[in-house]
Amino acid sequence: MPPPPQTTAGGSTFDKMKMGAIMGSCVGLTIGFIFGTFSVLRAGPGPRGLVATLSQYMLSSAATFGFFMSIGSVIRTESQYAYALPPTSSTSNGKVSEPLRMAWRRAEERRKMDL
Repeated sequence: MPPPPQTTAGGSTFDKMKMGAIMGSCVGLTIGFIFGTFSVLRAGPGPRGLVATLSQYMLSSAATFGFFMSIGSVIRTESQYAYALPPTSSTSNGKVSEPLRMAWRRAEERRKMDL
């Protein structure tokens, strides 16, 4: 069976936000379970009981992690105006000179304006 085709598009911004929220919620549930279990073992379950105390830790941690992870994934989303990396030149220590970098950016902006 051949592998699925590789695409460069990662989906829309909303799709990336959903994926970040799901991943953050999963991490938050795990961290909430660990810290909630530790808290219950250390201080006891309290008047609400074991399940309610542990679920409160897990849900609050999942909501917090999911919220911040969704924001972070939107911030990291590539913009259509992002610059491509300029080609490296054979200057000292592999750095691209500033005039070459500026010329590359101008060419990229012109190319995007033509699209």
